[in-house]
Order: sequence, then structure tokens, then C-alpha cells
Amino acid sequence: MKWMLVVLVGGVSPVNTDLVFDKFSECLAAEEQMRQHYADAFEAWDRMAAARIDRRRDYKKARDVEAKRLLGNVGTCVPHGGGDQQPVNAQQQQPPATSSQQPETKPSPPQPAPRS
Repeated sequence: MKWMLVVLVGGVSPVNTDLVFDKFSECLAAEEQMRQHYADAFEAWDRMAAARIDRRRDYKKARDVEAKRLLGNVGTCVPHGGGDQQPVNAQQQQPPATSSQQPETKPSPPQPAPRS
């Protein structure tokens, strides 16, 4: 079974990464790497903000907002069915049929035999 890394933005909204792994452990390692990248970005922002923001109260508010923005994103590994399946969101975003495409026709129900 293959595994796909999905990011939950703000812990809620799923975003497909198109990163597919053969092993669950590989997917978990990628998720850990992503989490570490977000943590490193937050630490870099925190060092910069601590040096630039004069008022402690403003710094604390800005730090809380930035922590939610960066650290609120979490990854999860979900089973991946393979290349022949489309994600549900991709199916919903298909463009409408153009006039050159023929609509599907359903066979008509059988007609009753004429009476004699």
C-alpha cells in the first residue's frame, strides 16, 4: 500500500501535497521533516521579532499569531489508492461539459405492446 502526505492547514483544511511514499515509515519521516521545517521557520521569525518589536505586549500578540499560522499546520499520512484514482476534490473541480461533448443518454423504458 502507498501512503500520501496531506497537510491540514490550521489543523482543519486538508491540502494534497502529491507526495506519495511506498512505506508508512517514509511518510511519517516526511511529516516529521515538514514539522521541523515549520518549527525552524517559527524560531527564525521569533528571533527577528524579539529584536525588532519594542513593546513586550505587541511582541507577545504577534508571536501568538505567528505560532498559530506556522505551528497550526500539521501533516498526516493517508492511504493512497494509486494513480488511476482521482482525489475527491479533483472530481468536483472538473470543468462543465462543452457543447461538443454528447450527453449520456439513458435507454428508454420498454413500451407496452399495442392492444388489438
